[in-house]
Amino acid sequence: MCNNCLYVIKCICVVMLMLCLLLLLSVLGHAEPRRRRDAAARGGVYEHLGGAPRRRKLYCATKYHLQIHPNGKIDGSLEEDNPLSILEITAVDVGVVAIKGLFSGRYLAMNEKGRLYASVSCEFVERIHELGYNTYASRHHSTTQSPGTGGNKRRAQAKKPWYVSINGKGRPRRGFKTRGTDKASLFLPRVLGNKDHEMVRSLLEGQQRRTGHRRVRVGRAERRKRRHRGHKGHTGRDDT
Repeated sequence: MCNNCLYVIKCICVVMLMLCLLLLLSVLGHAEPRRRRDAAARGGVYEHLGGAPRRRKLYCATKYHLQIHPNGKIDGSLEEDNPLSILEITAVDVGVVAIKGLFSGRYLAMNEKGRLYASVSCEFVERIHELGYNTYASRHHSTTQSPGTGGNKRRAQAKKPWYVSINGKGRPRRGFKTRGTDKASLFLPRVLGNKDHEMVRSLLEGQQRRTGHRRVRVGRAERRKRRHRGHKGHTGRDDT
């Protein structure tokens, strides 16, 4: 009799455990789409992937902060509180990121000649280097290395990455002239300071105000159109 009771109790425990697991999976399944929708609502080319962007400053080993200008120019700044150096780094794939200037609204990009510029989208391969520095290589552009000796076919297919770099004068170097071990290609992702957070807050509040003003203007224009259509309809009925 006791053995039967123990068997029944074990069965009940197993059933309860399975129900708990099913409930947990159901909750997680509903939470994931909501998290992706919330991320997409923030706007941006890559936000549909659901990865929350990291707001950072990329501090080069040459002592310059990478900055993205609204006119498409890329260079380095020695200023600690420069709003153009505040970036949003979004993961778009495993080890691949998009780097967006928060105040310029444009992405860091590299063209087929190895020049850096600002664009509507672009992707870089992010690698963690020694001493906490990162490197960022173009995902789409590289140099095919010459075949090695001894008939090594793997060596013949190797490609030399083109890296984002800022030289000692704060100017970007062309990708095919860079190496991952160069000082100019090493960047330290820095968290934002108090002044940076204040600038971000002011920017977001200004964007919200402008969005609200646009909605008010659109609403007023729609009301005027409705009144105008109603007035024309009323006049037409009086004429008949």
